[in-house]
Amino acid sequence: MTAGPSGTPEPLSPQVALARRLNLLLDAAAEKRGEAVTFREVKEKLAEHGVGMSRARWFYMKDGTGALVRDKRVLIALCEMFDVDPSFLLDMDSDELPESIQARLDFVKALRASRVQAFAARTLADVSPDTLHAITEFLNRDIAAHADVPNAPSSSEDGLP
Repeated sequence: MTAGPSGTPEPLSPQVALARRLNLLLDAAAEKRGEAVTFREVKEKLAEHGVGMSRARWFYMKDGTGALVRDKRVLIALCEMFDVDPSFLLDMDSDELPESIQARLDFVKALRASRVQAFAARTLADVSPDTLHAITEFLNRDIAAHADVPNAPSSSEDGLP
C-alpha cells in the first residue's frame, strides 16, 4: 500500500501488487541460488509449459506497468517455475506468503541487518557510545516499523536486491 495525500494507505493497483509478488519470487530465487533469474530462463521455463513470454511483457509484469496479466496459464507456469502454490499469483486478495518465500525473506532481512551492523562497527568505531545507542534505537524502530511490509520490488535482472 502507498500513502495517499491524507496519509491514509491507498491500495496498490493490481499490476503493482502482481509485480511485488513476482519480485518477491525473483528475490527469493536469487538468494537461494546466488544469482539473478534472467529473462531467458523465464522464457525457457514458460516455453516448457507451452506458454510464450515476450521481453516487453515480462518487464511490464515485473514493473507493474501496462495491462494486468490475467492469463492463468502464465501465472500458473510462473508459480511452477518458482515452486510455489499457484494461489500466490492467482489469489491477489490473500496477504499470506508461501512458507518457502517467507523463510527466504526472513533470512535476507537478517543477513542485511548483520551486514549493516558489521559496516557500522567498522565505520563508527570512534563514535561515542551515546551516538551508537541513538543510531541503534533509530534502526530498531525503523526495522520494527517495516517488519510487516513486504519488500519493495527490486530489479532481479541486475542481481541481488
